Amino acid sequence: MATPTPKLHGRAFYKSLGSPKHVLAPMVDQSEFAWRLLTRSFMPPDLRQSVLCYSPMFHAKLFADSHRYRTQHFTPLQPPDLLSQTPPQAPFPQVEDEQAYLDGHPTVDRPLFVQFCANDPAAYLAAAKHVQPYCDAVDLNLGCPQGIARRGGYGAFLQEDWDTIYKLIHTLHNDLDIPVTAKIRMQETRERTLEYAKMILSAGASILTVHARSREMKGHNTGLADWSLIRYLRDQLPPETVIFANGNILQHADLAECLEATGADAVMSAEGNLYDPSIFAPAPAVGQEGREYWRGPDGKGGYRVDAVLRRYLDITHRHILQQEPPERAPLFVPEDVPAEEGGRQEVVPIVAPSDLPSHETTEHLRRPDPQTGDKRPASSPPPPETSNSSEWSRDSKATKRQKKREAKHAAKAQMATAGASQQQQHQTPPNNKPKPNKNGKNNKDKKNVENPLKYEPNLVAMQSHCFHLLKPLVARFHDVRDALARTKAGDVAAFERVLSLVEEKVRQGLEAGPSRDAHAEADEGAMEEAVAEGKIDEQSSDAAVKRCRRPWWVCQAYVRPLPKEALVKGSLQLSKKELRRLEAEDAAAAAAAGKKAAGSVAEADAGDRVAAEAGVAPGGKVEEVERGVKEEIVGSASLPEPEGEAAEKEREGLLKVPKEGMVCG
Repeated sequence: MATPTPKLHGRAFYKSLGSPKHVLAPMVDQSEFAWRLLTRSFMPPDLRQSVLCYSPMFHAKLFADSHRYRTQHFTPLQPPDLLSQTPPQAPFPQVEDEQAYLDGHPTVDRPLFVQFCANDPAAYLAAAKHVQPYCDAVDLNLGCPQGIARRGGYGAFLQEDWDTIYKLIHTLHNDLDIPVTAKIRMQETRERTLEYAKMILSAGASILTVHARSREMKGHNTGLADWSLIRYLRDQLPPETVIFANGNILQHADLAECLEATGADAVMSAEGNLYDPSIFAPAPAVGQEGREYWRGPDGKGGYRVDAVLRRYLDITHRHILQQEPPERAPLFVPEDVPAEEGGRQEVVPIVAPSDLPSHETTEHLRRPDPQTGDKRPASSPPPPETSNSSEWSRDSKATKRQKKREAKHAAKAQMATAGASQQQQHQTPPNNKPKPNKNGKNNKDKKNVENPLKYEPNLVAMQSHCFHLLKPLVARFHDVRDALARTKAGDVAAFERVLSLVEEKVRQGLEAGPSRDAHAEADEGAMEEAVAEGKIDEQSSDAAVKRCRRPWWVCQAYVRPLPKEALVKGSLQLSKKELRRLEAEDAAAAAAAGKKAAGSVAEADAGDRVAAEAGVAPGGKVEEVERGVKEEIVGSASLPEPEGEAAEKEREGLLKVPKEGMVCG
């Protein structure tokens, strides 16, 4: 029996994890085991546990009440061992490597926080007790801004119900054997957010993750996260409070910048990680890139999409399917092509194992039939190359006539078969007819048995992950996009075919050269000039696009347009309420600007009169000094006799002299 360990809290708990600085965010159906393993794989082996990972968000009530939901979404033990119907009691036995399966694996999937959305303390506690032997902490989602969270009354739409939030966290703090944490969004004001954070910490949360965006900032209205809010919380909360910062992380360099700007203990990445899972790993040293990393002449680079997709599929084979991945040829690099006097030598493309014939290249997948125009299937060989076009035409016509005759015979045979089957149905006894199921549909033969891996969460997420990884590539090559769109959960062979297409496209891109086309480079040059001249704000999405842009064969951040830019482009439409609010704000701002301008004119007129008296150019400033000081500078003989107000100042021993705005020379 394992000895129970004391429950740690706050900073002591954070230090027990190794004080990780990088955190993979909880994402619905996107931060599953295989993706967590892929993210950590870019770190050196001894630093992989320095990345703290969150599970996808689970629904607490479903997790507590449904054994099927639990076993489908959380699999810490090797089949046939599954999560028990009743939660295990402390002290928990140590899970051995041979027994461990995926989630919370003691060797490759720690530290791990499991996140739930909840609004019922009892259901939240019951769900947490099922996972506590296999994770390091349980997190409460208070930041989900989606419509389903509004309808369910959880996530960010629970943030007005402080009493329920306090009960949720306090219940787990008292009755769970591992710590509880929380992830929040900012409220309408800094002061309100501070009080909100204090309440959550007082309830017993060990770590507070702050997504510095409001509940309304989502989709095209996402905008920039306010790092200064996190700095405000850091300065106002006790020093022992552990804070994770979330928002505005596009590239690896943003991690250190966020830590510096916010003073947070760690940085969390969500969308940035989806487009580039290597975001937490530093770039390899110059000369140590290998075949997976590409670096351009300007020093910018990133991991190649074909290399990352290979890693992802290899993890899926080894850990999810429990089998060795297919044998793969080395990734192509331009150095593999020997140079000749006349140019580059043609190289046979490297194709990963798939069901494509060895003599077929990817171009034949989309080559139309000479007669019908139909796209050839993957198993069709390429059309014969011949120099005699008339001979090819005669053969084609003969083949077409033959196909018509075969089609007639096939139609007759089909009609005969249909008549025979209809007659046989009339002779079938009533008891042998297919029985309808509870939905009123006939039960079909078991030949259409569903793929048992269809609902495996690591396989369900594959298509979405691939679209994120390959976003720049599929925007350019629609054959890859279409092949990826046809993939289904559990059909790993289809993803292997996508990989073979991706490798071929990347090979072609690398052979064409590292530089982008002239139009892209001209656009970059114009953008640099616009930023230098102040025409483009450094905080705009254009500046971020310029900073993050890489060739299409490299993993790179996706930069969302800012809300104002989305409005101009028409991708964001404001509600009538928002339009009225903006109009009122614009009118108030215009009135305030008018008052300020009028006051400035009056002040400027008065200032010019004073400056003229002191011999200063209009718009200049003066300061008052003693008369003895001025006599030392200009001589007493040249000083005019003071009159009026100046005489009063002289009696006080003060005079006005120029300070700024002097015309010199």
